Amino acid sequence: MLVKIKTIMFSIKKAENKDAQLIHDLASRVWGPTYGAILSPEQLNYMFDLMYAPESIVNQMTELGHQYFIVYDGETPSGYISIEKKEEDTYIFQKIYALPEKQGTGMGRFMFEEGVRYLKGIHTGPFKVMLYVNRDNSALGFYEHIGFRQVDTRDHHIGNGYYMNDYIMCMEVD
Repeated sequence: MLVKIKTIMFSIKKAENKDAQLIHDLASRVWGPTYGAILSPEQLNYMFDLMYAPESIVNQMTELGHQYFIVYDGETPSGYISIEKKEEDTYIFQKIYALPEKQGTGMGRFMFEEGVRYLKGIHTGPFKVMLYVNRDNSALGFYEHIGFRQVDTRDHHIGNGYYMNDYIMCMEVD
């Protein structure tokens, strides 16, 4: 009997401004399944438009210093990560999302490991990686599993009367 096993071949590419539409399109496939049961439809739409309009993504890259990466499963764009330098030895993974059908395949861990590898290439010495995770996000257990620890909470006003109610999570990297 032959058993066919699918080989998962993830790769990652540093995004450029011209990739803003692709990131927007990936986000449009992730956003509803990730937050649809947590946020009202109005807040969901407000936040998506605020963070994922292609012009906003370009602004994040050019003005706010976010470095985006696109993750591929074979030749197919399947996820993305955004990293922002916050302080001298602190970076924030602002966004780390895999398409719903790719969750549970190891892609999340791959994105995290590649993000840390990138940071080790640009930062000498120990540093911290932080995440803001919605308190009702089902990915919380995943982040704890890979080594993040909750260090605080935040209720961050994002406009229009909406708040991001998050755990602030942190990991020390040597």
